Amino acid sequence: MYYQNIKLMDLFALISSVEVGKHLYWTIGNYKIHGQVFLVSWLVIAVLISLAIVGTRNLQRAPQKFQNFMEFILEFLQDIAKNQIGEHEYRFWVPYIATIFLFILGSNWAGALIPWKLISLPEGELAAPTNDINTTVALSLLTSIAYFYAGLNKNGLGYFSRYIEPTPVLLPINILEDFTKPLSLSFRLFGNILADELVVSVFTLLVPILVPLPVMILGLFASSIQALIFSTLSAAYIGEAMEGHGEE
Repeated sequence: MYYQNIKLMDLFALISSVEVGKHLYWTIGNYKIHGQVFLVSWLVIAVLISLAIVGTRNLQRAPQKFQNFMEFILEFLQDIAKNQIGEHEYRFWVPYIATIFLFILGSNWAGALIPWKLISLPEGELAAPTNDINTTVALSLLTSIAYFYAGLNKNGLGYFSRYIEPTPVLLPINILEDFTKPLSLSFRLFGNILADELVVSVFTLLVPILVPLPVMILGLFASSIQALIFSTLSAAYIGEAMEGHGEE
């Protein structure tokens, strides 16, 4: 039994050392981070901030052109939060839901539209930040922190009564659910974006002229849907946490 445990630990160590592709590493102290993820993330953030500044620089009572488009985006994101969280509580969470949606959408589109392979790095290659499991896990953990905060802020310690509802027998399952939520969010987003980029790369290698274009258009649509799913589920988890557990 002892030797079986040793072999199992060796197997886990081997699995944890597996890497998908090569990365540009930056060393900070004793830690290594994926430099290409930060580079593209900063670019996406810079573009979003620039659009926000330009869109709100000269606000008019009768919106025109770009301001009209920005207000449409804001109303769309407000509707996501309102439909999932509720009309009385949603306003506080609009900035978080909007930021999650816009960052994921910008990251996904950056990977689908920009030919990063034309830019050579000392090691690894540039790609969508959401193509890295570390990014999607970090976003999912932010959502987990958000819905725990929402539940505790609204219901106090009575929030934890949800784990024994409708019966204490479901305690292990309800606890396990809090672990599966971030896992499902992160792996769904990561898997879809990685698969989309792999498909485009394969088609580009096989038929480099016309075939990749419709695949890229389909990828843009799928990327938008993934951003919508992630933000909608995040809002739904927050709304669920704010329900009146233990108030009867």
